[in-house]
Amino acid sequence: PGGPLPGIGAALGYRVQLVMPSNVTKARKDITQAFGTEIIYSDPMEGSDGAIRLVRKIVAENPDKYFYPDQYSNPSNPLAHYYGTGAEILDALGDRITHFVTGLGTSGTMMGTTRRLHEHTRRVHCVAAEPAEALHGLEGLKHMASSIVPPIYDPSLPDEIMPVSTEDGWDMADRVAAEEGLHVGHSTGANIFAAVKVAERAHREQGGGCVVTIACDRGDRYFAPMKWERRYLW
Repeated sequence: PGGPLPGIGAALGYRVQLVMPSNVTKARKDITQAFGTEIIYSDPMEGSDGAIRLVRKIVAENPDKYFYPDQYSNPSNPLAHYYGTGAEILDALGDRITHFVTGLGTSGTMMGTTRRLHEHTRRVHCVAAEPAEALHGLEGLKHMASSIVPPIYDPSLPDEIMPVSTEDGWDMADRVAAEEGLHVGHSTGANIFAAVKVAERAHREQGGGCVVTIACDRGDRYFAPMKWERRYLW
């Protein structure tokens, strides 16, 4: 929950410390620090796993000092999507929905929404998008085979895992901005790329379908690096 915590802390008068890899974008650092939040940097080569290990160490050393939401283990994460996202999709679409696609980060969106949709009907095909490589530039998403697996993640829930390359996620984010006027981030680009592939397949094999995905991040956090800088990052 790194995004909203600085604002919540500022509004309620709580000091907030966030641990993040030192190679996150300058925009993310600036947005976070604008609320007075202290950033503690972890090893950039360890990605989100390094941040998880460091924050656990910090909390273990001072357990009475910190409230640690721990979105990777907190059951309220998938429950928010079970009672929120999944219910909203069903309220809007009912039995029209045929496919649900979203990326794997904490996995909370996939876990909670899929449980709710599958309880309604097993006919909804739920697809988890994840980075195609262990070393990737899709910030916020996890390559599960090479990462610390979140305790809330149940690998039996997704009906399919779809790999998405960094380039495909970035390019789709650019395309969505140019064609739809929506300035989204790279993980949203990955979600939409996977959803388009699922929709194309449904059209070929089933004559069509109703595919739902999630726009989970904004593009203003990713003004840099630009496209021409990608080759220096991965």
